[in-house]
Amino acid sequence: MLTKDMVYNSLEEMPDEFELDEFIERLIFLQKIKTGLEQLGEGKKKPHQEVRQMVETWRKQRGQSRQ
Repeated sequence: MLTKDMVYNSLEEMPDEFELDEFIERLIFLQKIKTGLEQLGEGKKKPHQEVRQMVETWRKQRGQSRQ
């Protein structure tokens, strides 16, 4: 969950004029980072090699395997 401070700080970093969807995308991005860091702190992580294998599997499924 985001905090008000995170939202306020993010808003302060935005230009004086912006599209609402840009701000919402930024907040979603921050939420995903925060969630990932929380999961990391809880020990919910995957070894680098396992992630590489997952990505390779996704690429093959989409017909985009590395050459």
